[in-house]
Amino acid sequence: MKHYLSLSAFLFLVACSSGQRDSFTQTDDIRINQLGYYPNCPKTAVVEEGCLASTYRIENADGETVWENPASRKAVSPWSGKEREIIDFSNLTEPGDYVLRAGQYGTTLKITPHPLRKLALGAMKAFYYLRSGETLPAEYAGDWAREGAHPDTAVLVHASAATRERPENTVISSPGGWYDAGDSNKYVVNSGFSTGLLLTAWQMKPKHFGAYELNIPESGNPTPDMLDEILVNLRWMLTMQDLDGGVYHKLTNPNFEGFVMPTECRQPRYVVRKTTTATLDFAAALAQASRIYRQYPEYEYFAKEAEKAAVKAWQWAQKNPDIAYNQHGMNETFDPDIQTGGYEDREFSDEFFWAASELYFTTGRKNYLYSAATYARKNEYRFTTPNWNNVNGLAVMSWLIQGTFGFSPDTEVIFNQYMPSVLEYCDKYLAQVPNSCYQSPFGNEPFDFGWGCLSEQCCNRGITLLFAYQLTGDSKYLTGALQCADYLLGRNATGYCYVTGYGQKSPLHPHHRLSAADNVEAPVPGLLVGGPNPLQQDQVEGYPSRFPDESYIDHTDSYASNEIAINWNASLAAFIGWLDAEIK
Repeated sequence: MKHYLSLSAFLFLVACSSGQRDSFTQTDDIRINQLGYYPNCPKTAVVEEGCLASTYRIENADGETVWENPASRKAVSPWSGKEREIIDFSNLTEPGDYVLRAGQYGTTLKITPHPLRKLALGAMKAFYYLRSGETLPAEYAGDWAREGAHPDTAVLVHASAATRERPENTVISSPGGWYDAGDSNKYVVNSGFSTGLLLTAWQMKPKHFGAYELNIPESGNPTPDMLDEILVNLRWMLTMQDLDGGVYHKLTNPNFEGFVMPTECRQPRYVVRKTTTATLDFAAALAQASRIYRQYPEYEYFAKEAEKAAVKAWQWAQKNPDIAYNQHGMNETFDPDIQTGGYEDREFSDEFFWAASELYFTTGRKNYLYSAATYARKNEYRFTTPNWNNVNGLAVMSWLIQGTFGFSPDTEVIFNQYMPSVLEYCDKYLAQVPNSCYQSPFGNEPFDFGWGCLSEQCCNRGITLLFAYQLTGDSKYLTGALQCADYLLGRNATGYCYVTGYGQKSPLHPHHRLSAADNVEAPVPGLLVGGPNPLQQDQVEGYPSRFPDESYIDHTDSYASNEIAINWNASLAAFIGWLDAEIK
């Protein structure tokens, strides 16, 4: 158990020794949402076994006890056997700064009307720091200002992507976009998923997201900042479409660069192999973007261009329905070898379903409706949590949006088939909360943990719960979503708030080349790390445990638990932003 006394806590104790409050030892073994609690929402904390007490109390800024009770229940970890106690202080609703006491130990907490607002903005602003090919001036980037690199105006066509019209080593231009993850490459599959998820959240709460002020170069133009930032990536995606409509899988160096700034990278850049997955993800994201951006006169041309490109991509995919990305096999045939992220996927029905759905909602053409209905039946109307290699959930969410805001009789059948599946999914995880160690619908099964779990399981489960709340109006789903956020932001087995720059204990050493090489002590803020991963594929020494929920290490080399990625940040920005919009 880690108990520590920070300088701020020490000074706090000195101040309190004058009679305002008895001294205590600050500890991170009292697990809370480190960003704060909404006044009129459920509030729980979890006390680890090193700090258990017969009763717990909360003191206000004047040292007065405003709440005192025993724990509401005990919980035992199914993996480590550690005992914990759950404290429920939901009836404390007055905004303010408090101390939660467990005997001689304590931690500070906050109750405030909008505890997640800064994080919601920060998670979206994080994409600005990941822009490729741009100089980021201090006016917008602060301490993380940097020179532009990877202009990608002279990219080579890799042998695997060569055609008669564009032979091997043809030079094309593909500027802009976001660096995908801890590296400096750009991947269409993940970009399509990320932009699709962000635009899905936008459609649910356009007024809320439209009010974001992100302090980016486009701020002040007629378009909302969030759409301006997403457009940076969408415009890059358009450059990745070949003349025949197929879409290159990725723009990449042959090998991962070292942990250096982008300006120090020297490898040539290639566009690599056209694939069915990249092409369909492109078609879905661009079709979705077209109907959103056409609402803004300044982007009328882009909206038309996006729809045209999406249709062309769909046509290519129908002619090439099963071209998978197989990096090992490709390297046996073509040079140079490519060793960067694969985003390999050999099941395409979910991509066809998503692309057909978005194209139907954008164009109104019945051929896309018939295709979407075919793939929905093939999927037996099952809902699965959305992630980059299974976008079925994104397609379902688009149908839920249509059901929320009105749909035609043609679409009602699919909507009604999927709604029970979504509610069944949510109810399954809500049923686990009363016996969970951290009062959350996430983190109760070994399957919950693994590569990117905090995004693909925790955040995306929270988004699904928000959809269920929107569909039913039942507050249990909103509470479940908030409990997922509590877990993410500190009420968990490690005591970390898993977003850089937020909370009292957050990652300082993410697997992220920009954060590691920029000579700034603090990492780029607003980035969600992957989270506990018991497989520990990076084999970094120092993991505290192999227990599923404790298998996390804040180390630059830990790509298995501490990397960042745009799809993970998309889920964070979509989830926290929507949650913040929903709670008044």
